Amino acid sequence: MVPILLLAFRWGLRVGVFGGAVFGLAKMVLDGWVYNPLGMFLDYPLAFGLLGIAALFRERPLLGVVAALTARFISHFISGVLFFWMYAPEGMSPIVYSAVYNGSYILPEMAISCLILYLLDRRGLLTLS
Repeated sequence: MVPILLLAFRWGLRVGVFGGAVFGLAKMVLDGWVYNPLGMFLDYPLAFGLLGIAALFRERPLLGVVAALTARFISHFISGVLFFWMYAPEGMSPIVYSAVYNGSYILPEMAISCLILYLLDRRGLLTLS
């Protein structure tokens, strides 16, 4: 997610959201399976477009990473509850299932993105100025 976050930090909210949404659309096409138009919107263009909100936190980039990836998590979480509830193990709430499933890859992604963007920020490479 670092390239999309970097795009948002360097070029602003509109470019970050647009770039993330375009990435999400490309990923949706490449993943190549269809399940529900609303679910696909939540999981692809919206979820990745939300990464652009990192631009709102240019002065505090790590907070921007956390906010952006939390917003992406929420989009995937809602999709998981609405469209993938049937994959929850018997006796497990779809809400818990979606939180655990989506958190299992979003949290490591958040940690890695924070580390990389922290290093870029320390070197003065985060913004164009």
